[in-house]
Amino acid sequence: MTSTLRLPAHQPTSIGEMLTLEFLEPLNITQGKLAAAMGVGRKTVDELCNNKRAITVETALILAKVLSTTPEFWINLQTLNNLWHTQHNEVLQQKIEKATVLIAA
Repeated sequence: MTSTLRLPAHQPTSIGEMLTLEFLEPLNITQGKLAAAMGVGRKTVDELCNNKRAITVETALILAKVLSTTPEFWINLQTLNNLWHTQHNEVLQQKIEKATVLIAA
């Protein structure tokens, strides 16, 4: 099985930036209002907006519903951020470099 993994060349927009700058601020939605719509505590939304909490599948499904997006939008954004941060973490890069290839491409 082969697949091409496209790693982000530049730091992608963070979850917090996306939520705050593209949804909350332009639409005048407070964190409290988003939390209520999502059925979660305000702390959860605050952590998402401050990049202290990652998007889970459950969160992606809820955000997609309340913000009229898709779950894939949120999952893909989280994945791009995860890939970028892993690429720029020396400890993780060393660990990846030490991995042994079992199946050649």
